[in-house]
Amino acid sequence: MKRLILFFLLLSLSTVLFAQKQEIAKKGLNFGPLPAIAYDADKGFQYGAILMIYDYGDGHNYPNYDNKTYLEYSRFTKGSQLIQVHYDDKELIPNTRWSTALKINLDKAFDFYGFNGYGSFYDYDRIVEGKEGGAFGFTPFYRMKKNDISFKSDFIGAISQNLKWEAGVFVRSYRIGEIDYASINKGKDEESAYPENMPTLYSLYRIAGVISEEEADGGISSGLRLGMVYDSRDKEGAPTKGIWAEGHITAALPYISKIPYYRYSFTWRQYFRLIPGDVLTLAYRINYEGNFGNKAPFYALPYMTAMGEKNDADGMGGYNTTRGIMRTRVVGLDMSAYTVELRWRPIKFTLWNQNIGIGLSAFSDGCMATRSIDTKGLSLLNSFNVLGTEKDSPHVTFGAGARFIMNENFIVAAEYGAPVTHFMKNSPLYNQDGAGAFYINLGYTF
Repeated sequence: MKRLILFFLLLSLSTVLFAQKQEIAKKGLNFGPLPAIAYDADKGFQYGAILMIYDYGDGHNYPNYDNKTYLEYSRFTKGSQLIQVHYDDKELIPNTRWSTALKINLDKAFDFYGFNGYGSFYDYDRIVEGKEGGAFGFTPFYRMKKNDISFKSDFIGAISQNLKWEAGVFVRSYRIGEIDYASINKGKDEESAYPENMPTLYSLYRIAGVISEEEADGGISSGLRLGMVYDSRDKEGAPTKGIWAEGHITAALPYISKIPYYRYSFTWRQYFRLIPGDVLTLAYRINYEGNFGNKAPFYALPYMTAMGEKNDADGMGGYNTTRGIMRTRVVGLDMSAYTVELRWRPIKFTLWNQNIGIGLSAFSDGCMATRSIDTKGLSLLNSFNVLGTEKDSPHVTFGAGARFIMNENFIVAAEYGAPVTHFMKNSPLYNQDGAGAFYINLGYTF
């Protein structure tokens, strides 16, 4: 206990010493290069590079920027690739923010855990055996091939100081199919290679008719997004007070979409400054993604939609939505999510003409499918053990992380999240969300 008290006293003293230097109002261009490094058992090692370019102009908007460019290229050793180009500009069009993005995700082993959250059984033991080389291990059971190429261009204009309108266009092309066995078996010997005649969850959903033949191979979705946003944050990159709330409608229109659909999204984010300055902040987010009607192509559902500077987030599950459970673990016609996060920045200083901060955080995330997709056909496949609970229930995680913050916008995060179900050994939901995950990423989740 004495050591803990001493640690906090030293940390508080260092905060005071570092804080004595006044923050610099940044001007002109600022560059943030990063390597992109990760590992996935079925995709291999990820390698690549990220470059973020911030233009602060004459500094009158600092800590907010005038425009930002985000460039990323990375690939996995077994063939998957990711290319992203984002541009966000607040000065080019008077009183209007313009954001545009192109994303090319060629994924030969995309996560697919079925529909309705716990309504789809996740065979954790099978995956663990697969990692250990067990005879019945088959990690590709929860994988499929998914090539996703998307483009969007959004405009946000002022109605009043805090209230704004949103309008945008989007085009998204999905090409979906069975997992690419040649890629995931790359580098394996004959005994450890996965047999190509074994079914995947995706193929079973097709056989049962839960995924119709019309949507099974993907297609083009294109249309409009319209919405409203209220934004009273003190700054964008690392806000400490204010509200950021938005609601919008997505319309994938007939004739320019293979399967038309109409969806809505509402997100409320709020920030509380618990200590003067940006030392301690409590932040929370509540999100609801809904579908008009009872039908939408399955490939258009697993996203938390966003307009403006951010891209749609894969979810529910993963870094941007529910840290600690698998990506796209929860997919339904309607979905909800929450995040509560305590953000502490004990160290802040200037170095080499840059404003530097070190942040720590503790969080709880959660999500749930609130309206289910019809999966009655799966009763024909009981022998494959793919059916879970009758209805979904909250998927809850807890975790903590650390961040390196430069000039309030370039933020590198390292976080770990674990699902509550991983600790429920006597529950039928034990390990239904996996065993937790570690993330290295950019920015705050919101």
